[in-house]
Amino acid sequence: MKRLSDVKRIGYGAMRLTGPGIFGPPTDPDEARRVLLRAFDLGVDHIDTSDYYGPYVANDLIREVLHPYAPELVLVTKVGARRSDDGGWHPAFSPDEIRSAVHDNLGRLAVERLGAVNLRKMDGWEGSMAEQWNVLAELQTQGLIADLGLSNVTREEVAELQQIAPVACVQNEYNLAHRKDDDFIDELNDQGIFYVPFFPLGGFNPLDVETIDGVAARHGATSMQVALAWLLQRSPNILLIPGTSSVAHLEENLAAGRLRLDDEDLVALDKIG
Repeated sequence: MKRLSDVKRIGYGAMRLTGPGIFGPPTDPDEARRVLLRAFDLGVDHIDTSDYYGPYVANDLIREVLHPYAPELVLVTKVGARRSDDGGWHPAFSPDEIRSAVHDNLGRLAVERLGAVNLRKMDGWEGSMAEQWNVLAELQTQGLIADLGLSNVTREEVAELQQIAPVACVQNEYNLAHRKDDDFIDELNDQGIFYVPFFPLGGFNPLDVETIDGVAARHGATSMQVALAWLLQRSPNILLIPGTSSVAHLEENLAAGRLRLDDEDLVALDKIG
């Protein structure tokens, strides 16, 4: 089975397969199915998802469209949260909830082993995550998870949990305008740990910077392609999982992997953050 260390640097984030607010079914279910099929056709070999996208909507679509899965496809999920009936986001962080969430993702995706599971720390959580990480380490030992990752965490938390079980990846917010993890990314690279930026295109606050548009115009590219290309050139340990509900936008995102920014571009873009 492939691991995170084997995947290409641009994957696909399934969050946008759901309805508005990452809740309920997609507005256009057929287009959502086409996105998954096209992603695989274009060589995407890792998909980031979670039971709490929808909830269950993203995982159900992935299973419906892509199961039985090709051996090169790595499915990455997240645990640590749940959705209420009104679409709210709430912690689901007890050891029992973590264990249950892993088994729920296994069942929804119809796999015997998950490619990776990220422990997502919800905003407001205080204290150690060792109990939760121990649960994931146990499930990894049982062969239910290939790699373990962390989301929304600090370098101190990574250092603590590394003593229990290896951290394969970190998912934090990072993009051209949100650069607080600059040094952290370099430290993780030195340790051989992947960094997966969420909201690489700004998320709910899309990037809208004149400098990006200027670089894009010079390359005949879009501003979003420039933002993704910058991330790929920022550090070799960065993996991207841009999400979309549109086939055209998916193709645009994946084409960013062929865009090479020059030194002049990088100097101008670095000033944004």
